[in-house]
Amino acid sequence: MISSLRGTVMHAGADSVVVEVGGVGLSVAVPPDVARTAREGETLALHTSLIVREDSLSLFGFASRDELEVFGAMLSVSGVGPKSALGVLSALTVDRIAAAVAEDDDKPFRKVSGIGPKTAKLIVVQLQGKLAPPAPRSVAAAGAVASDVAAQVVQAVSGLGWPERVAGDAVAQAAEAASDADRASVQALLRLTLALLGPATQGATRG
Repeated sequence: MISSLRGTVMHAGADSVVVEVGGVGLSVAVPPDVARTAREGETLALHTSLIVREDSLSLFGFASRDELEVFGAMLSVSGVGPKSALGVLSALTVDRIAAAVAEDDDKPFRKVSGIGPKTAKLIVVQLQGKLAPPAPRSVAAAGAVASDVAAQVVQAVSGLGWPERVAGDAVAQAAEAASDADRASVQALLRLTLALLGPATQGATRG
């Protein structure tokens, strides 16, 4: 079992990376935000899961151990395969997944491409008690931005087509660099977040 890897990025696509480890290039399926931030020639460390099939060996990689554990839990749900589980983790944060399961709310999962209403309900039912409780929801550094302002901006950015996971990360980055006044304003923080995402990122993320 390959549970982690660390090596040099040889190539980064939209949803996968090729990492050279010990002279061997390993192709790893990853969430889009990991692929987007990977840079050729730089070192990348991933927590990984090796999926063995009769006709293939597939590696799936994540930036954190928590994501890897949720990925494994998702695979225990009837009808959810590796690609669907990766799709959920590409669209939703670990805390959002845990919160939805805890609240018996399947709506976030129904918004994920490839997840139908029946599977979304199964995810909520079958993951009960299997996930760590969600951390207090905050998309920015502690104390950096009021949670209601952050939540409104994340919702607005998600409405424009970005996955909630990407929107949350962008809002957090924008808030960290913003002035106190901008952090307290939905319009100002939204403007800064969209500027951070940029038109090029928008097209890649939506695809």
